[in-house]
Amino acid sequence: MKRIAGVLMAAAVLMGTAATADAKGCIKGAIVGGVAGHYAGHHGLAGAVAGCAIGRHEANKHDRQRQEMQQQDTATHASETK
Repeated sequence: MKRIAGVLMAAAVLMGTAATADAKGCIKGAIVGGVAGHYAGHHGLAGAVAGCAIGRHEANKHDRQRQEMQQQDTATHASETK
């Protein structure tokens, strides 16, 4: 139980040090990674850090895909109106 509290505290620290735009995906990833790390050998803090990095990567990937789709929709709409 102390480890889970430590993981949650680590997630709170990560939230406080990351900018709002950079924290997207980090918080959820840190919580999931921390819990998984705790149960996979008492490495909750390492799991939280890894989960944060993976969460940010996935959030950035989804943002890039969303932007590409919006650009394609804008280009398609512009060509239809000519």
